Amino acid sequence: MSGNDGAAEPLLLARTVTKSFSGFLALRDTTLAVPAGSICALIGPNGAGKSTLFGVIAGSVRPTAGRVRFAGRDVTGMPAWKRARMGMSRAFQVARFFPSFTVAENIRGAVLAQRRESWQFFRSERSAAVAADVEASLAGAGLEHLRDVLAAHLSQGDRKRLELTMATALRPKLLLLDEPTAGMSPSETAATIDLIRWLWRERGCTVLLTEHDMSVVFDLAQRITVLNLGQVIAEGPPDQIGRDQRVIDAYLGEPAAS
Repeated sequence: MSGNDGAAEPLLLARTVTKSFSGFLALRDTTLAVPAGSICALIGPNGAGKSTLFGVIAGSVRPTAGRVRFAGRDVTGMPAWKRARMGMSRAFQVARFFPSFTVAENIRGAVLAQRRESWQFFRSERSAAVAADVEASLAGAGLEHLRDVLAAHLSQGDRKRLELTMATALRPKLLLLDEPTAGMSPSETAATIDLIRWLWRERGCTVLLTEHDMSVVFDLAQRITVLNLGQVIAEGPPDQIGRDQRVIDAYLGEPAAS
């Protein structure tokens, strides 16, 4: 946060956010800060308010009260597409892509969109810079062997990895991941964890994720925020959160393995 103490403002700051749906308080005075260059997780039981807070951050849900700042600007009233233009990219629990395009074509489309060249789709595919970016994305995601496969024919895990790769081809400052390993096998989950780390390291993305698989959360996250009944009950590094009695009682059930 910027202020008199001289501390740097986080890349994302949702401050004292409240959201009411017909009198039901989904969020109440919730504050979440995500420092630039970090991998942060938002966890909590069903109904805790995680999806609502994600919607407020991404711009699909307007808060009843509170403010959202991103990359030094107040974006509270800004629509989702403008936040995306600023560098906020969201990957959903159900993967979104073009099913009739191949894996490489889907990634190429995302690369061209980032370069604002999507109207030249077929002309631009000959560009050496675009081609190099597509190849780097395929390699980083471990999708080279699927480059010519139609996206509609991919497994659940490969679909999610494709969507993650497309999201980061847009070169976002902040990547919002909604249940990135939902429905995956153990091997697909491990591959997705590796991909998220690669995207964070090589693409320079700051990551905020929600996830029910606590082994994924405690493996990936550097900082964890815990919601319950629309309020933050704890936040801190994984080793601290895993032993926090409030978190154990509300969600984990037992101390998390370190």
